[in-house]
Amino acid sequence: MTNHSTGTREQWLAARLDLLEAEKELTRRSDELARRRQELPWVRIDKEFRFETDEGSASLADLFRGRTQLLVYHFMFGPDYKAGCPSCSMIADGFNGFAVHLANHDVMLWAVSRAPLAQLRAYKRRMGWTFPWASSSGGDFNFDFNVSFTEEQQRAGTIEYNFRRGGHAMDATAPLAPVARFAATCGTDVPTYRRDRPGLSAFALEDGVVYHAYSSYARGVDGLWGAYQWLDRAPKGRNETGIWWRRHDEYDQGAGS
Repeated sequence: MTNHSTGTREQWLAARLDLLEAEKELTRRSDELARRRQELPWVRIDKEFRFETDEGSASLADLFRGRTQLLVYHFMFGPDYKAGCPSCSMIADGFNGFAVHLANHDVMLWAVSRAPLAQLRAYKRRMGWTFPWASSSGGDFNFDFNVSFTEEQQRAGTIEYNFRRGGHAMDATAPLAPVARFAATCGTDVPTYRRDRPGLSAFALEDGVVYHAYSSYARGVDGLWGAYQWLDRAPKGRNETGIWWRRHDEYDQGAGS
């Protein structure tokens, strides 16, 4: 016997219709938020950022590849990691399918990380990914967009992530168990692991000028996490008491790395 409430088809339909109104309101609210994102003022970028890509050295403008819009997923893969962050990896598992659709709708999607390009290539082969992934190694891009931080910032407690200083779980004095676990699966220690963070940044290109349009961090990238959108519609929802996911090639081998 299930412990969940049960009822007749008529009771289900009445409850479902009530929920439908709430879902429609959420959709309308989501549409409004999307409009407000698009209305944010653009900030001109005059700084020259350089990236290493499979096609060679590239500027930020080069990443557009002829499109006028660019979405960058800030993938947690620091220069001292041995593997990419498991959470970022789970999110990125969905990129292959829709990157081609975005590219044919005037939007380029890239992942960008601080790890050297050779490490990104090796991990990309392991994961079976084909979406573009650039290395920002040695540059300021990650630091300027608040997804990477220095040891000095850590020691001084001056890390500003998700538009505020401190208060994020990654900055807790005593690291939470999931943070320690993920650091281990990335082959590094906790302080090193915490110097990189996830996020999304959007850019526009007009008349040869690149503009920063939008950035989002932490739970702000939850909507990109495709598996969770499915779980939110499953009978038991996210149904989690801790970290349950792994890289997709690790489910048959324990926690692994």
